[in-house]
Amino acid sequence: MTQKEDIQNAVDVMRKGGVILYPTDTVWGIGCDATNAEAVAKVYKIKQRDDSKALICLADSVDRVQRYVRDVPPVAWDLMELAEKPTTVVLDGAVNLAPNLIAEDGSIALRVTNEPFSKELCYRFQKAIVSTSANISGEPAAQNYRDIAPEILEAVDYVCWTRRQEHKPHTPSSIIKLTKDGRVTIIRK
Repeated sequence: MTQKEDIQNAVDVMRKGGVILYPTDTVWGIGCDATNAEAVAKVYKIKQRDDSKALICLADSVDRVQRYVRDVPPVAWDLMELAEKPTTVVLDGAVNLAPNLIAEDGSIALRVTNEPFSKELCYRFQKAIVSTSANISGEPAAQNYRDIAPEILEAVDYVCWTRRQEHKPHTPSSIIKLTKDGRVTIIRK
């Protein structure tokens, strides 16, 4: 299977409300259409995670981020464009996303990916994609495909083929919360 076919299969599944497993710029992720509340609910169920804990979304560009946040603070653009490692930015004023994806305070966690596969996946899908680590809540994140638990593999609708053979260390993204009033909080380094 080519990478292009793999991406098309994943896009087709997400357009039908399905859930995928895919390699990201960090660890392997469980993903779905970030605007589809039913698909987001499936992700929470698969992870056995309380839906009061928000999930991260991936986008292919800073331009796409503007579709999902009312007022992006200028420093957020710098963080997304200049960060040397994958950095998720939590921003206030989330819009146009599944309600069960948005945190109680109205914020959303977004990351612009530069990793070729996940960037192309987001570009082809033309929407933000949920990107939460491929593990049961509280368990270690799946750094590589071989680390994914069988119950996760069986619960999703499509498992991407790209990068399945990879065996190297991956770490979750940094997470930084930026509020409209200028406060910066580092949630995860």
